[in-house]
Amino acid sequence: MEVVYLGTFAHILWTDWILKDKLTTGFYRLLAIKPSHEIAATFRGNHNDRSINNTDVGRPNRRIQMRKLIATLVALSIGSASAMADEITLRGATAFAKGTTFSRPFEAFVDWVNENGKGVIQINYIGGPEAVPTFELGNAVSSGVVDIANNTTAFYTNLLPEGDALHLATNTIQEQRGNGCYELIDQLHQKKVNVKYLARTGDNIHFHLYLTKPIDSPDLSGLTIRTTPVYRAMFEKLGANLVRTAPGEVYTALERGAIDGYGWPIQGVLDLGWDEQTKYRVDPGFYQVDVNFLVNLDKWNSLTDEQRAVLEAGAKEIEAHNADNIGINESEDAKQREAGIKVITLNDADAATWLKTGQDAGWDAIAALDADMADKLKACLIR
Repeated sequence: MEVVYLGTFAHILWTDWILKDKLTTGFYRLLAIKPSHEIAATFRGNHNDRSINNTDVGRPNRRIQMRKLIATLVALSIGSASAMADEITLRGATAFAKGTTFSRPFEAFVDWVNENGKGVIQINYIGGPEAVPTFELGNAVSSGVVDIANNTTAFYTNLLPEGDALHLATNTIQEQRGNGCYELIDQLHQKKVNVKYLARTGDNIHFHLYLTKPIDSPDLSGLTIRTTPVYRAMFEKLGANLVRTAPGEVYTALERGAIDGYGWPIQGVLDLGWDEQTKYRVDPGFYQVDVNFLVNLDKWNSLTDEQRAVLEAGAKEIEAHNADNIGINESEDAKQREAGIKVITLNDADAATWLKTGQDAGWDAIAALDADMADKLKACLIR
């Protein structure tokens, strides 16, 4: 609006000046081709320029003052247009199908930024695996093919093996921001992945084992389970045969009997249609989802303070909604039961074994990579 207003006002004054004072074409060319600061300098230094009809040198410098006003307005409109041109647009992608459970927080973030960052920063959401394959998104945001990504550490352990620690957390992202853990995790991402760790979603969402056949103990011997790095160490420790596939391939693998089950959070099973091939869910849930917003570090460093502030404010806004997951979990549990998925609840002793095996196997795997870092992460991720 500022550009339109100033430009229009300058145009009105300019037209009025031409009509009233018969300004010569030489002055018109001056305004048309010279930068604004040169225009102003011209007026300051050339009051008696004979290319302009200034025959009455004894009268007050009304014409000169008008010229200066016009030049100032033109300069302001040019400056305003330049400021508008400084708005930047980031290319964003998600590792999950658009519109599904673990893409929705990122999509809400994109909407928030595009609404609150007008004139400063915007995000062009190019899509999910149809735009960038799931397991290639980590490399894509690291190299700058996309500027911002919605991804889980399980899908970029090739770049950050220690990222497996994030799903072992028993506290929230707000607590991690408060105890220094966020900064530690951000440093790891910047150093090893070339990204800014902007936000974490998924707090309060636990993982479960889903099966096509029942079990009555934590022993998974003889079962072929679709896995990701999230629960690889745990399921391996419990005796399962492991197969890694992208989420888009799970339905077919279940349908063909290539796998006996899969690990997945309490949310999202029905979104993907997997309930049609799933008969059982094992309780209790374990671990905690981490789906993160990652910004290419070179792009992040190139942003202005104002642009970074918009992204950070949007990130915290979305993180605040992690608390909503408690109620959503209850709703998803009911929907799964209605869809015919039976719940296998381990007894207290088996449940304790199940949960302890998960934590021990997970931290042992991190310690095998870097014992010192494992200790630092465990100290700030576990309540």
